[in-house]
Amino acid sequence: MFRMFTSRPIGFVRGPFKESREIPKGLGAKHEAEGTLDVLPEFEPGLTDIEGFSHLFVLWEFDRAQGFDLLSTPPSDDRPHGVFATRSPRRPNPVGLTVVELLRREGRTLHVRGVDMLDGTPILDIKPYLSSVPAEGLRRGWLAEAEARRSE
Repeated sequence: MFRMFTSRPIGFVRGPFKESREIPKGLGAKHEAEGTLDVLPEFEPGLTDIEGFSHLFVLWEFDRAQGFDLLSTPPSDDRPHGVFATRSPRRPNPVGLTVVELLRREGRTLHVRGVDMLDGTPILDIKPYLSSVPAEGLRRGWLAEAEARRSE
C-alpha cells in the first residue's frame, strides 16, 4: 500500500524570469542568474547552519505546467527522450530540482546564483548539496551524444 503526501510551499523563488522562454535552455546554457529563496517565517528555524554550505539542492514545483508527456524533444537535441531522462517541466509529478550556489543568508532570505525557475515558484524543500560521486564517475547519457553530434 502506498501513501501519497500533499506538498506545501516552504517559501518562494524571487528571480528575473517572468516567462519560461526567458530561462536559458539547451546545450551550453549557463544558469548564472541571481535571485533569492524567500523562506516563510514558520520555516526560518530550518535554515539554522545553512550558511556553511556553498551549494544547495532546491526542490520546487512546476506550478504553471499543465499535463505531462512521457516523451519529449528537448531544446538540446532533435530526438525524443523519455521525460525521466530530461528536465522537461511536463512531468507526471511537476517537481523540479535545481542546484544553486549560496551567496549569503539574510534572515529567512537566501541569496543564490543559478536560478532557473520562474519568479514566484513555490519551493518544496532545500537540502545541502552533498555528493560522493567523483566528477570522472558521472555519465551524461544522451546529452553527451547530442553534444558530440553538434560538434561534428
